[in-house]
Amino acid sequence: MKTTDFSTLLTRYLTHYLPVQRNLSSNTICSYRDTFKLLLIFCRDVKGYNIAKLRLPMLDKNCVEEFLLWLANVRGASPSTYNQRLCAIHAFFDYVIAEEPGYMEQCIQIHNIPRKVASSPPAQYLTADSLKLLLSMPDASTRRGRRNLVLLTVLYDTAARVSELVDIRIRDVRLDAPAVITLHGKGGKIRSVPLMKQTVELIRAYFTENRIDPHLHSDMPLFWNAHRQKLTRSGVTYILQKYVEMARKVSPEMPPNITPHKLRHTKAMHLVQANVNPVYIKDFLGHADISTTEIYARADNEAKRAALEKATEHLGLPTFSDWEQDAELIDWLSSLG
Repeated sequence: MKTTDFSTLLTRYLTHYLPVQRNLSSNTICSYRDTFKLLLIFCRDVKGYNIAKLRLPMLDKNCVEEFLLWLANVRGASPSTYNQRLCAIHAFFDYVIAEEPGYMEQCIQIHNIPRKVASSPPAQYLTADSLKLLLSMPDASTRRGRRNLVLLTVLYDTAARVSELVDIRIRDVRLDAPAVITLHGKGGKIRSVPLMKQTVELIRAYFTENRIDPHLHSDMPLFWNAHRQKLTRSGVTYILQKYVEMARKVSPEMPPNITPHKLRHTKAMHLVQANVNPVYIKDFLGHADISTTEIYARADNEAKRAALEKATEHLGLPTFSDWEQDAELIDWLSSLG
């Protein structure tokens, strides 16, 4: 099959530029890939194009805008999903400008397509009492329970993403003062986060019980499964959810669906409530932009507002009323995952 300018650029973009030059994570690349899978399906099924012969000039501003409307109106994409897909398209056409300057005007027109404005819901997090209850659930009289207590404590104390947690190696843990754990984050970014004294003592006891020598076992994962391999993200989620269900039997105040990421939100909220400088919180969480960190300040304000409303409920204040068969390109995109 004869290649087109679009297929050539997209192939280079997904298989070389993003993973090699930008060093983006496989999850991010898969998200970009999925955007173009949807775009190809739209071009085939809605526009009637033979996507095997799709050329770059066919993907003009009008086509992209129609694709975004199709995402929102037909597929029911939320504003955040809409903006995620648009961001992937913007990034691709930024790449096109550098590779094929002859398409600059078309690329600029596409880049001027605005994002959909939508208010973000406040970040969900655990109260101090709920967190304390959750951390009391592992059975500290058993080896597995002690391991899981260390896991949950490190997950909270470092505010690690679950992918960062499972990638921690023994060499990433420093227990001598100042105690820190080095996290390997999104896009290959590395950051070191400080540990509370209680967390340091838990990890130290965990090392002793498992006869871990940081010098001899530096390449071992911090948390491993029965096969001595690092835990998976789903494994961490399973462990957390098990203790959430146990905690709910003790207190109905415990939210039902606590994910590892909500422990990250919880740590961030506790830092906000302790009046830690937002710039420090941004660095602690590994955010690229402080605007991402500001959602926690908004959430704290929302919590304060809810508390104030509850305090005035008794006043009765007035309220308002209520490519050929065209599967070839799509299959190729799928194979990249």
